[in-house]
Amino acid sequence: MSAARKKKHAKSTGPGLEETLDTELDELESTTTVEELEEAAATASALIAEVVAEAEHNAPLRDIIAPPFIDFNKVSIAFNGRPVLDKVSFHVGRGQTLCILGRSGVGKSVSLRILLGFLKPDSGCISVDGQEISTLNERDMQEIRKHVTMVFQNGALFDSLSVGENIAFPLREKGGLAEDQIEQLVTRLLDLVGASDTVNLLPSSLSTGQKRCIAIARALAAQPEAILYDEPTTMVDPIMGRNIGDLIQRLKLQLGITSIVVTHDMRFAIRLADLVLFLEGGVARFFGPLDEFLRCTDPEVERFLALDAYLPPRPVRGPVAVLNP
Repeated sequence: MSAARKKKHAKSTGPGLEETLDTELDELESTTTVEELEEAAATASALIAEVVAEAEHNAPLRDIIAPPFIDFNKVSIAFNGRPVLDKVSFHVGRGQTLCILGRSGVGKSVSLRILLGFLKPDSGCISVDGQEISTLNERDMQEIRKHVTMVFQNGALFDSLSVGENIAFPLREKGGLAEDQIEQLVTRLLDLVGASDTVNLLPSSLSTGQKRCIAIARALAAQPEAILYDEPTTMVDPIMGRNIGDLIQRLKLQLGITSIVVTHDMRFAIRLADLVLFLEGGVARFFGPLDEFLRCTDPEVERFLALDAYLPPRPVRGPVAVLNP
C-alpha cells in the first residue's frame, strides 16, 4: 500500500473517518467538469511521459514503473469441464481504469468474482497490492474486500433496508461514527450520485439505473482503493449511463481509485479505459492500452469492433408509395 493510502487507511480505521470521507466528498463535488479534469490529466500524463523518457537514459524502466495494484497471472478456471478462462493475464496500476470487453459468456464477470474470492481459480496467481490472494481463506478475503469492492449488475442491495440504511451499512460496520455523522455522510453520498430523493425508499421501488447509483454510493462509503463494475450501463438509459461514466471518471481523476469495468458498450469503454482486456473463447486475445486495441489487427478484435460500429439503415422519410392491389 502506498504511503498516501496507508495514511488514509489509518484515518479510516479511527475517529477521523468522517473527516477523511468529507474531504473526499468535497473533492468530488468540485465545480470542475469531467472534461476539464480529463484535459488536466492528459497534460500531466504527457509531462510524466517526458520525465520517464529522460529517466530511461539513467535507470532501467523496471526501477521507474510502480508494480501493478491488481495482477492476474495465467489464471484458469473451468465449469463442468468447460474452460471459461484459459491462462488469462492482465494487470492494472493504481489509479488506472481497465475495461474488460467481449461477447456474452466469455468469462468477463467470472474474472471479477475470482478477484473478490467468490470463485477460486483452478490455476494461476492473483495479487492485490502485492499480496497473493488466490489461496486466502474467507476470513482473510474479507480484509481484501475492504480495499476492493464491487458494484453488481443488480446493485446487490439489501431488500429489507431503505436506500439510506443500505449506504449507512458499511459506515456502521467500520465503526467510530455517531449516528448523526452517518446520516450526514449518507446525505452527501446520495447528493453525489444524484439520488437524494431516494433515501427513504426500498430498493424494490427503484429503477435499474437508480440501483446502480445507490450501489456506487454504498461502495464509496467503504472508502475502497479499487471498485469493480459489472456491466454498469446494462438496461439503463443513455443519460444515466453518461452520469455513471462521469462518476467513474471523477473517482479516478480526483481520488485515484482503481477501476475494472466489465462492459459490452464500446463507446463507454472508449470514454473510460486506460487499458483494455478482450476475451474470446476463454482466452485473452488482446491486453494493452486503448489506442492499441482500436488499431489491433487480430481478426476477432476487428470483428468485434466492426459489429459495434455497425449502424442499421435509417427508415426512408417522406411519403410512402402504395401499390395498387
